[in-house]
Amino acid sequence: MEAQQQSRTKYWVYCFIWTAIMLYMLWDPTFRPFFWLALPGATTYFALGMDLI
Repeated sequence: MEAQQQSRTKYWVYCFIWTAIMLYMLWDPTFRPFFWLALPGATTYFALGMDLI
């Protein structure tokens, strides 16, 4: 049997949201030291969107 492909649109939306949060944190001097906290979310959902994991 052939495996069904799963829609990855949700993962791309989450990836763009996390990327926007990360860019905002880089832009705002108050949050700049903590921008790396958004990196796991952005990279995880990027990998899920690309169907790497």
